[in-house]
Amino acid sequence: MADRTNAPNRPPTVTVRGKAVRVRTIGFVVLAGLAIWFIAANTASTEIHLWIPTVTLPLWLVLAVTLVVGAALGWYLSRRRLPRE
Repeated sequence: MADRTNAPNRPPTVTVRGKAVRVRTIGFVVLAGLAIWFIAANTASTEIHLWIPTVTLPLWLVLAVTLVVGAALGWYLSRRRLPRE
């Protein structure tokens, strides 16, 4: 990570091994790695209380489903904010 390129109307990038990589991409990879590590570290079973039933599931599965639902909601909301043409 040596050169920073901040040209007008272009997203900020960092040069990594001779390739321009967006700073947002690096942040996404770091956060995804931390999420995967956190999910893998929590392997115990837990009880989930729904309205009527109570189910016992591995905590990693609960965390993974929560991550996927959160990512889907974030994607959906970001698409709604885009200007329509």
